[in-house]
Amino acid sequence: MFQVKHWQDPVNGALGAWLLLSPWILGYNGDAAAMPNAVIVGVALIAAALGAMLLPRAWEEWTEAALGLWLMASPWVLRFNGNADAMLTAVVTGLVVLVLAAWTLLTDEEYSRWWHRAAH
Repeated sequence: MFQVKHWQDPVNGALGAWLLLSPWILGYNGDAAAMPNAVIVGVALIAAALGAMLLPRAWEEWTEAALGLWLMASPWVLRFNGNADAMLTAVVTGLVVLVLAAWTLLTDEEYSRWWHRAAH
């Protein structure tokens, strides 16, 4: 029977699906920077979350954290910060993804072993 190791991973997968669909739901599918960013990062987030659910490894959490950081910076890097819907979607989704990935990395004993060794 399939059992999810971390509840945060399906949530990050759902956030990836939200991100993937958000250009059409919120109406910014015509934005040449925001729409492809949401689709590409959404697909990558879904893939990382599925990987973390099927074969849990720390690198998937690090990937999710990096995607979260990118999402938070992307409105300014890609210059779609003038589109409020796209910007808020990227920043808020990115923040939640980053927090969930960091939470998993810090609370999973296997993943955080290196962190605890470095602190002592």
